[in-house]
Amino acid sequence: VDELSACGLRHVGYGVLPELCAPFVCAYVSVVRQFSDNPEVSEAFEWSLGLISRIIARVINEGSTMVMRAINANSGKQLSKAVACAPRSERAAWVLSVTA
Repeated sequence: VDELSACGLRHVGYGVLPELCAPFVCAYVSVVRQFSDNPEVSEAFEWSLGLISRIIARVINEGSTMVMRAINANSGKQLSKAVACAPRSERAAWVLSVTA
């Protein structure tokens, strides 16, 4: 789960929307179904990839802080606004906080 959380946080940095996780799973599962004659294999693949995508989508939702959104938008104005919400003694911690 820690590695999936790290992957999800990287996706936050890339600006990936959590709504894209389900179509991604559908695309992969359809390809596996094309090349597999065994329905159990495709069902197991769909279940496992669905679980992974739900974890990553959750991390994307929880890891999308105001600071991360400003960084993804490459906006100094938004970053200043996001950091201004924090008390002065906590601003550095807010900027560096990337936990999910």
